[in-house]
Amino acid sequence: MTDFLVIMGVAGCGKSSLGAAVAKAAGLALIEGDDHHSPANRAKMSRGIALNDADREGWLGTLCGQLRAHPDGMVLTCSALKRIYRERLRQAVPGLRFVFLDISREAAQARVAARAPVHFFSTSLVESQFATLQDPSGEAGVLRLEALRPLAQLQAEVMAWFPRQQEEA
Repeated sequence: MTDFLVIMGVAGCGKSSLGAAVAKAAGLALIEGDDHHSPANRAKMSRGIALNDADREGWLGTLCGQLRAHPDGMVLTCSALKRIYRERLRQAVPGLRFVFLDISREAAQARVAARAPVHFFSTSLVESQFATLQDPSGEAGVLRLEALRPLAQLQAEVMAWFPRQQEEA
């Protein structure tokens, strides 16, 4: 069994920061889901137009390919807002785990606004992210964490929950 982890949640919850910290601590590759959006999807989001299931289809396919292309495991940052998206990712690699960074609308809005000068995601889309989100709490292999905790604390909690398989062998 290899190690695969998705850091998920709405825009502004801290997926990239936590993903980088966990990947480094675990010695795993990090794949930023945002880096794999098509130019058309990026343009759509920068104009404040929410993606629909059809828009996300190719993106999810690409992310599944990334999971399969890293047989030694990896950390993927991906919103994974709907259960059908998470199931699609789970089909790519059995045993895939998710860390759900839970954040309030207000805090997510503030974080997305703060990064607006350097990120393609429009602040007007935060509400649509919450409307789309299907809370994964209760699904197998999901750890829910409060996104506003200090990064070091979040990383420690993930590492305690997600021990590297090769270290256990």
